Amino acid sequence: MTDLKPAVRPHLPFHEQESEEANTGAPVILLHGFGGDRNTWTNIQTGLARRKRSLAFDMPGHGEAIDWPVAGNAAVAAEAVTQSLDALELDRVHLAGHSMGGAVAALIALRAPERVASLTLLAPGGFGPEINHRLLRRYAVATETREMEVLLEQFFGWEFKLPKFLAKTAAESRNRPGAAATLETIAGDIIDGTVQKTLPRQEIAELPMPVKVLWGTQDRVLPTRQAHKLPGVVATHIFERVGHMVHLEIPRETIRLILQNTAAQ
Repeated sequence: MTDLKPAVRPHLPFHEQESEEANTGAPVILLHGFGGDRNTWTNIQTGLARRKRSLAFDMPGHGEAIDWPVAGNAAVAAEAVTQSLDALELDRVHLAGHSMGGAVAALIALRAPERVASLTLLAPGGFGPEINHRLLRRYAVATETREMEVLLEQFFGWEFKLPKFLAKTAAESRNRPGAAATLETIAGDIIDGTVQKTLPRQEIAELPMPVKVLWGTQDRVLPTRQAHKLPGVVATHIFERVGHMVHLEIPRETIRLILQNTAAQ
C-alpha cells in the first residue's frame, strides 16, 4: 500500500478585496508582521478598495498557513509569497509590508524588481541590527489573554487604546496546535542572538520603483532611528505618537500613502 502525502498548496491563504473602479492596474499585495495574520489589513483593504484591488496573505507559520511546509525568516517567506504570486498569475504587483512583512516585501523587490511596481514599508524589519528580541520571543509563545494584553501594549504608541478583543484573539491563535512552537522557531530564525539580520539599504534605494517607508516615533520593537539617514530617494514618513503598528494606529494616513505610492503605476 502506497502512503499518500498531503498535496502542497499552490499558494498561501489570502483575502482579496476587489476595487470599486475598473482597470485599476497592478493589485496591492499586503504582508503582515511577525505573529500577525492577514486580518490585520482589514481596514486598509477597505480603504484601498476605492481605487485598488488588494490581496492580504497569511505568511508561512501564521494564520491559516500555520501548516505551510516550510516556515522561517523573511527569506523563506519571500519564497512562499513569490510562489503564490506565480500560482495566481500575478506578474506585476505593488507590495506593502509591515515589520517582518516589510523585510519580505523588500527581498522580493530586490530579487525580482521587474515585477514590483511600488514598495511601501511600514516599520520594516532588517533596516538595522537593533530589535526588541525579548519582547518578540515572549510574544511568540504567550498563550494567556492577560499576558498577551501586556505584551501587545508594547507594540502600540503609549496613547493608543488597545481593543479588548485583540489580546483574546491573539491568545486563542497561539493555543492552536503547533502555533506557539512554530512562531518560536521563526523568531529564532529572524533574531541572531540579540540582533536581527539586516537588509542592503543602499540596494533598496537603487530599486527602479518608488519606495516609501513609514515609521512611528514611539516604536518599541524596531527603533525609529533605523529610518534616519536613509538615501534621499527613499520617501520617509515619520509619525509622532505612533508605535510599531502603523497601519492599525493611523489607517487613514497609511491608506493615503499606499495609494500615493501606487498612483503613477
